[in-house]
Amino acid sequence: MTSIEPSYNLLTIKIIKLYNDAIFMSLPYKKIGTLSLYLFLWQAGLSNIPDRLIIHRAPAPLAETSSSLNWNRFNGPFNNATTKESSLNFKNGILEIKKCWELKKGEGYASPAVSKTKLILFHLDKGFEIIEARNPENGQEIWTYKYPVQYRDRYGYSNGPRASPVIFNGKVYTHGVTAWLTCLDLDTGKLIWKRDLKKEFEIPDNFFGKGSNPLVNGTNLIINLGGSRGDCVGAFDLLKGTTSWITQDTWGASYSSPINARVNGKPICLVFTGGESRPPTGGLLLIDPSNGMKLSRFPWRSKSYESANASPPVFIPPNLVFISECYEKGGVMLEIGDDFKTTILWHKPELNLHWITPIYEDNCLYGVSGRHQQGAEIFCVDAKSGTLNWKNRIIWQTNLMNRDIQLEFFRGSLLKVNDTYLGLSEVGSLIQLQLNPQGWKILDHQQLFFAPGTWTLPALSHGLLYIMQNETDRSSGNKPRIICYDVRGK
Repeated sequence: MTSIEPSYNLLTIKIIKLYNDAIFMSLPYKKIGTLSLYLFLWQAGLSNIPDRLIIHRAPAPLAETSSSLNWNRFNGPFNNATTKESSLNFKNGILEIKKCWELKKGEGYASPAVSKTKLILFHLDKGFEIIEARNPENGQEIWTYKYPVQYRDRYGYSNGPRASPVIFNGKVYTHGVTAWLTCLDLDTGKLIWKRDLKKEFEIPDNFFGKGSNPLVNGTNLIINLGGSRGDCVGAFDLLKGTTSWITQDTWGASYSSPINARVNGKPICLVFTGGESRPPTGGLLLIDPSNGMKLSRFPWRSKSYESANASPPVFIPPNLVFISECYEKGGVMLEIGDDFKTTILWHKPELNLHWITPIYEDNCLYGVSGRHQQGAEIFCVDAKSGTLNWKNRIIWQTNLMNRDIQLEFFRGSLLKVNDTYLGLSEVGSLIQLQLNPQGWKILDHQQLFFAPGTWTLPALSHGLLYIMQNETDRSSGNKPRIICYDVRGK
């Protein structure tokens, strides 16, 4: 089912029915000729539209003892790039993955949101932002909703959405590249409410369009707006879409994602702001999510005009938060006091994260530093003392396109799955890693494709791994697609 435009299956049925009616009702020759022309033109048009979905195999059944979770938004079920799914094919240090299906997609860097029965894909194609529900196990279409947008990235990056969809309480929420905020029914794809935030709050396109991920908090959806009139952060009612509150601040919208935390027995929202502005401004806001009141603000932004904050904050209970930007200042660990004011615990300029979410485990932070592809390094730092345990380029040898070459992780993404790490490199290498304070070790690696711009964190839900290929595969010529792999164990 497709909103806005009918699906091709429905169009097929209507045309064939009309053609059959014309034959059996003995319509005049001219009308039958016209219908034949319509059929010819329609078939010619469809012949230029390749089948988007390729099904390779059915996934194995979930093990009875497995623990599986929904991937309901950016950074997964716990909002920190970790998951606790069990009975997976990663235990022996070998990536036993099997391709189940693949689906061609349009432009964008959004990750899918996945429930047990639906996968939500958000992308841009032919001037439309498209929200589509697919069967997570076989990729078959359930419904599609789309609306026209006009956006062209000034630096030549993808023109599609950056923010990932959110599934919550039977609804789907999306925040588009031009700041359309949309709420759909998860089962039917029916529009519940929609708001043009760019028009309402005078939001500029900034460097790369709108990219802050929405965050559910209580009955609201919280977004780093960055409006021109000082409307910095907004909360919108989940059911009605009405404005619950606005936090005023001169700092603009970043490409980071807000997170929920609890400090001093009080729920707070941490928003790392900062986009295009002269002079460049931005930093961390601590906000009371019940009313939007600012509890404190901590400036953290490069002096360079062409810079933006993008890495999400990492909260470490009971009162620490790590933030980082990649252009100048690097990483800083903050301590939140009883009055919610922040003080610097330690500062490391060399821990300059671009967009990746660092992962906290056993008093250590693991992340990827580096502004550019060349020179990017994975690091391990003691979260409380700031002692840098190690910082290295991750390099391995492989055969690609019948050539023995050396590959790197570059500015890849890290996903912690129980006691192991999955890494997706910037060019499509999937690696399994062992990370600890003493160092790192590659357990296994597979080259899924060879495409730059592979910046989207893999999504893992109910034993299926979803990988976003955002640019054309240089080795096979395959266009951008989402690929589903079976990683279910016994």
